[in-house]
Amino acid sequence: MSLSFRTLATFTACLCFALALIWGVRPDLLLLMWDVEYSSATGLVARRNAALFLALGVMFYRIRHAVPCDTRRAVTLGFITGCFVLAALGLSEWISGHAGPGILLAVATETVLGLAFIQAHKASVTQPQTSR
Repeated sequence: MSLSFRTLATFTACLCFALALIWGVRPDLLLLMWDVEYSSATGLVARRNAALFLALGVMFYRIRHAVPCDTRRAVTLGFITGCFVLAALGLSEWISGHAGPGILLAVATETVLGLAFIQAHKASVTQPQTSR
């Protein structure tokens, strides 16, 4: 199944907005799912993560209609890199026992998103683009 960049960017923006809300308002829920104890330190990091997810959501929402260009490629490749690094870190934390098996949902999501953006990037390179 081939996803268009527009569809994938819209989905990613919505996911990032949801994560920003959860990390900002109820980080204890995600940390509980990962078997990580909530503390003032994890709360501080969680709220800062919320701001980063909000920024990513705004970026993907705004770029969703962009035709293939250097800017779109930079955002896409940066996000792919981030997804795969986060997936590797999550897997490492689970293997080392710092996080429970709930983190594997994040690892799977990050891996799928990274692969989906690779597919959308390749599809946009090989297909002529039409206007909105």
